[in-house]
Amino acid sequence: MPSPSTALLRRLLKTVAGLLLLATTSCASVPPTAAVAVPPIPAGQARAWFYRDPWVYDCQGTPYIRMNEGIVGVSQVGGASYRDVPPGQYLVRTDNYLGDFNSTRQVYLFPGQQAYFKVLCLTNWITGGGKNDAGYSRDTFYVWEIPPEVAQADVAHSRFYGGG
Repeated sequence: MPSPSTALLRRLLKTVAGLLLLATTSCASVPPTAAVAVPPIPAGQARAWFYRDPWVYDCQGTPYIRMNEGIVGVSQVGGASYRDVPPGQYLVRTDNYLGDFNSTRQVYLFPGQQAYFKVLCLTNWITGGGKNDAGYSRDTFYVWEIPPEVAQADVAHSRFYGGG
């Protein structure tokens, strides 16, 4: 029978090994969209792509992306994702602290159509509540519809966060 200190050492080594494995797998990079086999648009559906540039000075917030108030994704810096939806009229927006009249997009999606929406951030648009920058700041997000011939190259280089 092993001594209590040997059993404790084994348990500690197993825990450390598990933590190292977890840390290694969580650091795996997300592949670019161009490296992923994206399935075709299902029959009778439309596809909405969402992406955000990987700007170093972009705000780091990750707001929900909504279509007609339903959550369809999360905006990731440098990331892209898509959602297949039934054809129809959609209000596309992100969650914001305060809305701006130009922060949403109204669009009609047709069967088989792919629409591309770029999420942009205006950093620290709303500030206050303290002296010497000790208060709060809020970022404001905008959704712009981008022509496919421009957006496809940006999406291809973005990290792919999934779809469906």
